[in-house]
Amino acid sequence: MLTEHAEADLNRLVEVSNSLIEQPARGSLPKELLALGNFEYRQVFRSPYRLVYRLHDDRVVIYLIADGRRDMQALLARRLLAPRMVGQEWSAKSGRDERI
Repeated sequence: MLTEHAEADLNRLVEVSNSLIEQPARGSLPKELLALGNFEYRQVFRSPYRLVYRLHDDRVVIYLIADGRRDMQALLARRLLAPRMVGQEWSAKSGRDERI
């Protein structure tokens, strides 16, 4: 069972994630990735968290939810620029998780 604080954080993150379905291009480009010449990813903030995502056709794929106070340069390079692992993505069109 989650604490009240953890549940509130989770609810806020779900709310932000769901809002990307309506406005997927609203996020900014992460400066750490721009410095490396990568323009594929976007980010939205829900303090203290950063959600880093990418648009795939009609899909929003969230690659990272992390505490924004961390060393994001190293974290983003390790998680997003390393060889990709198979994961799941949310399909706004079908409304369900799908394998990528």
